[in-house]
Amino acid sequence: DAVAFAQAQFANDVAALADGHWQWNAWLNAKGRVLAIFQLLRLDATRLLLVCHDGDGEAMAEQLRRFVFRRKLVIARADGFFVEAALQAPFAARGTVMAQRGEGLIELDVGSPVLPRTLRLAAHAGTAADEATDLAWRQSDLHFGLPRLEPSQREQWTPQQLGLDRLAAYSVKKGCYPGQEIVARTHFLGKAKRAATLLEVPAGSAAGDEVRKDGQAIGTLASVAGTLALAVLPLEIDNAGLGVADG
Repeated sequence: DAVAFAQAQFANDVAALADGHWQWNAWLNAKGRVLAIFQLLRLDATRLLLVCHDGDGEAMAEQLRRFVFRRKLVIARADGFFVEAALQAPFAARGTVMAQRGEGLIELDVGSPVLPRTLRLAAHAGTAADEATDLAWRQSDLHFGLPRLEPSQREQWTPQQLGLDRLAAYSVKKGCYPGQEIVARTHFLGKAKRAATLLEVPAGSAAGDEVRKDGQAIGTLASVAGTLALAVLPLEIDNAGLGVADG
């Protein structure tokens, strides 16, 4: 029952996903606030794999197990995979189509023509990234529109506020899921008043810091990587004269 369970819990349309394909997806609370953002891979008709960019995969698995009830379903940590990343175009994967490259290697296209990026899920660990390489990847996430949510920023933002429409990470047409009513109402009534904006910020800025204009707090940094951040700001805001202060 993996697909049926995921369809009922997550914001994107899992049932419409073909075998061998993947999608960005999100898990929301009942108030339509984002708990986690992840990639959902449909390995075949009965197996799904979640790649949790925010970390805490085991904590998410434990929370999901509380909703299994009588479904025929096992939720477990996929210990046989190591994640490798590269700021280059994939060899074989294209768009949402996964590529199997040899035994125990799945390649994913997680970029665009302007910003090529590849993730590889391998059976063996590669070379660990140094601090500079890790920062470059996290900043590429922000350029791509993918927020990495620290614990303080979970359950704070709707998918629209985080710009998850740019990742096609939620659906307003599928059936019910936690937070679906809020997401659909915001979409169809056009009530989104804030959205994620990429900013250059001072070194040492952190998620949760206030964004101010003319001394007034107008938004919040939702995700930070070095001197880049995705900030949730009012729509149509003039970015000139913005500043950041500890929240």
